[in-house]
Amino acid sequence: MAQTLKSLRALADPTRLRILALLDRAELSVHELQQITTLVQSRISTHLALLQDAGLVQSRRAGKRAFYRISISDDPHLAENIQLARRAASELGEHEADATNLRRVIAQRENQAQLLFNQVAGRFDRSYGPGRSWQAFGQLLLRLLPPLTVADLGSGEGLLSELLALRCRSVIAVDNSEKIIAFGADKARKAGLKNLEFRLGDLEAPPIDPASVDVVVLSQALHHAQNPERAIRSAYGILKPGGTLLALDLRRHSFEQARQLYGDHWLGFTESDLTRWLEEAGFQDVDVSVVAREEQPPHFQTVLAMGRK
Repeated sequence: MAQTLKSLRALADPTRLRILALLDRAELSVHELQQITTLVQSRISTHLALLQDAGLVQSRRAGKRAFYRISISDDPHLAENIQLARRAASELGEHEADATNLRRVIAQRENQAQLLFNQVAGRFDRSYGPGRSWQAFGQLLLRLLPPLTVADLGSGEGLLSELLALRCRSVIAVDNSEKIIAFGADKARKAGLKNLEFRLGDLEAPPIDPASVDVVVLSQALHHAQNPERAIRSAYGILKPGGTLLALDLRRHSFEQARQLYGDHWLGFTESDLTRWLEEAGFQDVDVSVVAREEQPPHFQTVLAMGRK
């Protein structure tokens, strides 16, 4: 009876239901559960301990990490409890986002190259070395790009567009400010960048022919859009088959002053929202992950969303 009561108490908490529903679909670490649910690590660990004590979850160690999964047992009561948890979790408001984030995390786990890059990038600026900078590193990587046609939507004055134009076949920079477009075009002319063109337009309906570009870049632009979903759909429309969307933006935050200070319309986006919007637009091989974290308050985080047409 005591074990039954423990199980019932464990199932009475919505967060534990979320965790059980996720572990019912995949074996996950605490870090991966944190990525999926956006809950703090200590809270997840506390819930996992209660679920283990109730006999609903078991764990195994792999190196320094522990992975959790639904307990394997012939006990019919366990199967009944898991089925109940699965049904109850499906009624929670977070269920759809959890499912989307689970797919994203599993895909990242399988993409070892991405994991390695994140580890290397995280160590890059920990120690000083003469001439060792992100600016120099970026210039090196820029030389590896093949000649492409790129659309930089929400380009601003075109800093990224100018860099891309050093290597790309052609770059189309789109912004909705006449003054910024004029300023950027003048800079490009003075720099002799004949393959960089500035166009006045809205990133939600860019003045670019359908299926005409290889890459669309949205760099810190989506949070200024009235309708970011429409902007993503428009990006899909102007890409050639096999083309790539690269969207850098802020992760969801609560710094309300950003609306007044920077003119932001949205306070960032969740990984699940970006994943869903890209998939609904038709993109394949979608990957959304955090690629930068600021050490100073308000601790903005940057996410990179990628998809292939």
